Amino acid sequence: MHPLDKFTHCPVCGSSNFGINDEKSRRCHDCGFEFYLNPSTAYVALIYNDQGQLLVVRRQCEPARGTLDLPGGFADIGETAEQGVAREVLEETGLEVIHTEFLFSLPNTYLYSDFPIPTLDLFFRCQVRDISTLHAHDDAAECMWLHPHDINPALFGLTSIRKGVERIIN
Repeated sequence: MHPLDKFTHCPVCGSSNFGINDEKSRRCHDCGFEFYLNPSTAYVALIYNDQGQLLVVRRQCEPARGTLDLPGGFADIGETAEQGVAREVLEETGLEVIHTEFLFSLPNTYLYSDFPIPTLDLFFRCQVRDISTLHAHDDAAECMWLHPHDINPALFGLTSIRKGVERIIN
């Protein structure tokens, strides 16, 4: 099922004459409103300790509950990518990000409430102030430090995170 199939009525005028315009948009044939389904932005943090270990979390919530993940999450309206990745790291781990460096991006589809959300995941190397404040919180059930050579990408439940982990450990 294409994500736009869930949108059957125009959000402006309520018309059911809200048809597919192209692969990424629907258009209302009554009022002319056009809706584009663009990807949502998500952030991923790569945080290393002094021993070269990567901070990994275990997902507390669906999708992919119980699998490994990297700290991160969705963008909020009005924030920069740097502010967003710092906010997500703080919410999930209690760590304060003091420096970010953009590394790469990967497309993904995030299934939420049976709705496939197209995302563009932005990967950042993050430096934190003090790792002694680390604790699992929010969407993270557990936090752990793993040596890159001990990481099995197959244990990461989200496709883009798995691909990103493969990229950084190879």
